[in-house]
Amino acid sequence: MPGPRAYLGRIAATLCLAAASGNAVAGAQQYEPMAASVRASLHAAVSDAAAPVLPIPDAEERARWLVEMSRRLEKRIPDEAYRTELLTSIHYEATRAGLDPQLVLGLIQVESGFRKYAISSAGARGYMQIMPFWVKLIGREDDNLFHLRTNLRYGCTILRHYLDIEKGDLFRALGRYNGSLGKAHYPGQVRTAWEKHWHWEPERLAAAPQARGTPAASAR
Repeated sequence: MPGPRAYLGRIAATLCLAAASGNAVAGAQQYEPMAASVRASLHAAVSDAAAPVLPIPDAEERARWLVEMSRRLEKRIPDEAYRTELLTSIHYEATRAGLDPQLVLGLIQVESGFRKYAISSAGARGYMQIMPFWVKLIGREDDNLFHLRTNLRYGCTILRHYLDIEKGDLFRALGRYNGSLGKAHYPGQVRTAWEKHWHWEPERLAAAPQARGTPAASAR
């Protein structure tokens, strides 16, 4: 998945409106009528209960990602075992939905500040601030939006749904997710959190030699 600049470059000029904050910005997804086929597809997406694994094929890269992200999250979640479970589940659910895990980490930071039991004034719940109407719309009656895996599964499925509606336009998809479609403040906050706190490059890319003709290559 391309980096944050490719997705949100259009709002770079508005970042002054979106300084990073430790405070949660409550999600307020709006109910929208949808075709039965779409509901069925989303229901299937949130119903799969496969055990989470960290979907990074290379073992060294997998360990490197987990160690680094765990370090960044330690102040917010001191319990190492729970931190590992949360990070593994975030990466799994994001990858499953075709999302960048670092984007999802940034969104969670903005939405709930990584507070599992956060509740907004609008009634949105959990890490990814899911509105309860989604349970009736696409889930099962006993789905608990405070359950770690359930919350992440819903949140990633919903964001993927909005991306599909907006034909890959993340700026607009994030606006839908927050209930502020067309406004730059919330997408800017997520971008800031994504880039400042959760940016990640695989080691094979970070350590790649510079192309010929670059200043560093020419200086050798």
